[in-house]
Amino acid sequence: MTTKRKFDMYDPLSENFKRREFPFYWVAQINALYSQEMERLLKRVDMDVPRWRIIMILKEHSELSISELASQAVAKLPTTTKIVYRMRDDGLVNLVTSSEDGRVTLVSLTDKGLESLEQIRGSLSNLFRRSFKGLTSAEVQRTNMLLERLYGNLKTLSD
Repeated sequence: MTTKRKFDMYDPLSENFKRREFPFYWVAQINALYSQEMERLLKRVDMDVPRWRIIMILKEHSELSISELASQAVAKLPTTTKIVYRMRDDGLVNLVTSSEDGRVTLVSLTDKGLESLEQIRGSLSNLFRRSFKGLTSAEVQRTNMLLERLYGNLKTLSD
């Protein structure tokens, strides 16, 4: 079989297409299982995936605008805005108006937000270790590199 024909089995328009060889099949399967498990674990501490994602992003960046949060969380701005305001009402984040641009709202974690992060990190670490069981650090790094390249390819389609 030629290289072109081997590659065809990944293309849904090809007669040689094989669903279980389609990379996005596996991406969707992994994402669905990961999301289900995350929801189950986060529910234990009265948390959900969108709020968890925002908390993790803020832990890394300390303070971001709502639009920067939306971009990094790969979420729509109106959705992120609603979530952030709910999080403020729950005492998880602080909101302040930017001193440089009064139209921009900056978001940062509160002590309660950091505490909620700590409550679940152990369980999520276990999920990570179970998910990557048997893979080497190099394999995880290679997986990340390939996924980042796919993301970049898809991102150019939406720009």
